[in-house]
Amino acid sequence: MKSSQLVAIIKRLEAMQEGADDEVQSRRFEKDGVEKGEVTFDPKTETYTLEEVVSHQQFEFDDIDLAAMEIYDLLDDSED
Repeated sequence: MKSSQLVAIIKRLEAMQEGADDEVQSRRFEKDGVEKGEVTFDPKTETYTLEEVVSHQQFEFDDIDLAAMEIYDLLDDSED
């Protein structure tokens, strides 16, 4: 059985929350070696910001599940 991509995304987002300091955490998300998006987590506001690499659109989330689903959709986009 294939591992869940959604669980892997959530684990990475949770790791950003658990950072030891009040620094903004950042993670890049890639598909087949191509960067698709960058996510930052601001512990002061407890929000995630997703920036899509191609369009430079930014989306802000205060819910880890919504952030994970948007990242999953970005990585699973079949328009490539």
